[in-house]
Amino acid sequence: MRAAAIMLACLSLSACATAANEGGVANYDSLAQAQALCAASGGDLRLKSLGDPQDISQYECHRK
Repeated sequence: MRAAAIMLACLSLSACATAANEGGVANYDSLAQAQALCAASGGDLRLKSLGDPQDISQYECHRK
């Protein structure tokens, strides 16, 4: 279980690095990757309230 948590943390950090490399643009690929990572942790990717839908940093993973 601990190894899975560490692996998930590493994947989450790599998703942030990928978004940063793209200038923070929420394109199809970055949203698909973020959604997959969020779903793997049992969550649902959602836009923050009053968030800019074109900025990847405005999305967050909510637990179901």
